[in-house]
Amino acid sequence: MSSQYDILMNPELVICLSPALCTIEKFIRHVWRSPIPPVDLNQTLQLAAIDLGSNSFRLEVGRADGGQIYVLDSLRSNVRLAAGLGPGKRLDAASQERGLEALSQFAQRIAGFDPVRVRAVATNTLRVAKNAGEFIARAERVLGCPVEVIAGREEARLIFSGVAHSVPVDDDRRLVVDIGGGSTEFSVGSGLEPGLMESLYMGSIHHTLTHFAGGFIDEFTMKQAELAARRELQVISSGIMASGWRSAIASSGTARTIGRILRENQICETGISAAGMRWLRKRLLAAGRIDRLELAGLKPDRALNLPGGFAIMAGVFAELRIEHVQVADNALRLGVLYDLLSRLAAPNTVQDKREDSVAHFEQRYRTDKAQSARVASLATRFAHDLQAQFLNAHAELPRYIDWAARLHETGLTIAHNGYHKHSAYIIANADMPGFSRDEQKRLATLILGHNGKLPKLAREPVPQALWLAVACLRLAALVHRGRRPLDLPDMHLALDGKRLRLHVDEEWLRASPLTEYSLDQERKLWHALGDERPFAFSVEQAVSA
Repeated sequence: MSSQYDILMNPELVICLSPALCTIEKFIRHVWRSPIPPVDLNQTLQLAAIDLGSNSFRLEVGRADGGQIYVLDSLRSNVRLAAGLGPGKRLDAASQERGLEALSQFAQRIAGFDPVRVRAVATNTLRVAKNAGEFIARAERVLGCPVEVIAGREEARLIFSGVAHSVPVDDDRRLVVDIGGGSTEFSVGSGLEPGLMESLYMGSIHHTLTHFAGGFIDEFTMKQAELAARRELQVISSGIMASGWRSAIASSGTARTIGRILRENQICETGISAAGMRWLRKRLLAAGRIDRLELAGLKPDRALNLPGGFAIMAGVFAELRIEHVQVADNALRLGVLYDLLSRLAAPNTVQDKREDSVAHFEQRYRTDKAQSARVASLATRFAHDLQAQFLNAHAELPRYIDWAARLHETGLTIAHNGYHKHSAYIIANADMPGFSRDEQKRLATLILGHNGKLPKLAREPVPQALWLAVACLRLAALVHRGRRPLDLPDMHLALDGKRLRLHVDEEWLRASPLTEYSLDQERKLWHALGDERPFAFSVEQAVSA
């Protein structure tokens, strides 16, 4: 068993030994899915977003019409998943069962939905739980669709998008704060996209269990909880204050609960004010215990998390010098719905945020775009050759191969030696808006496999589809190793049973001795896999007409 140090120091282990985030089974379920044809934005269709949050699981069904989404139905279940996270960061059986019961109800509501029009995302608790993979596998069987674990900053981006779509359009820069059950997200931006995104590992459930474990609320524990929140915020507060935001919006259950209490007690007509926070603090201290909280507007299930959530909100007000925040009714799920709509409507343009992220990484890591384009062109050509025989049902295959080709040399900014490992590590661990963690891991796996020896991909059973994708990328990189434009002859791949054949012009190959030698070495690398190889690889030389 590898130690944590070994895993951190070995990018291959980070990528290949992460069963909760990068199992081969998940690669197949997510990447090799049914075709996703672009949809007409004027077409009316139903989409569904499922949020596996740390406090509650929620389903939102929306009707997309004319590029806008109108919410049709919402379901919520108070799962309190984060409360089931033990000292060893493992989810207990009770919390898992609560979660699966909620998802079974959601599954009934979305029965009959095309799976490509449903997106389920998981947040902080399933980011940190060591047995998250076990729960996610069960959740996917119940739902009948993939569950994507999203990174904190991606969660912040989607929250900002959801809020921006639910409030009046404003060109001023906005601060959006979302206090969840397990984490708190911050984003600043104008329009529909944020420019700054941050996530802190503190949420209402975790903060309540840490600082109010006995259910008591007194001046000392409240002060400690507020200071703890401010201490976490100090890391990011200067950047947020320098971002130039003009107005603040709070989303999530904590914000809605506080806003509802202040409104129903006639303390604050709209939103949450600093004066309202001071009033509520006095009421919490006067109650003395969580089970004695009796406030108009406070629902029983929300009382359990209120002290911790309030302390975090108080820390946000103090550290960011806020006087008033508007409360938004919708955030993450609406953001997921709009993100899903953009993927369906324009799968090959920057409307899909993933495409935008890939373009940004090309610029950030100064990749050789001409070389990447050569590799991507040939790799996707090879993928097209195989589509009719084996991959015809996997519409996103060319996209992942194209992205991997465009990013396969990002690691050259670190070192040439083992650059493919560095590239894979960067792509697996960097913030890439639009990509879930699982999608990044899958993309990183393709990049890791495009060069070097093959056994690193054979550490667990690997389906043939993945091997074929790797082969397309490897062969394209091999042919274009000279990094210059080539007048390529007709060459194509064909899968014949258990043999992958590269058909290439004999005369051209004879005139390219280095490529001929490299292809022979490639044949030996596939052969060296022995019993683990998915197919034999050979080069078939065609005589020129």
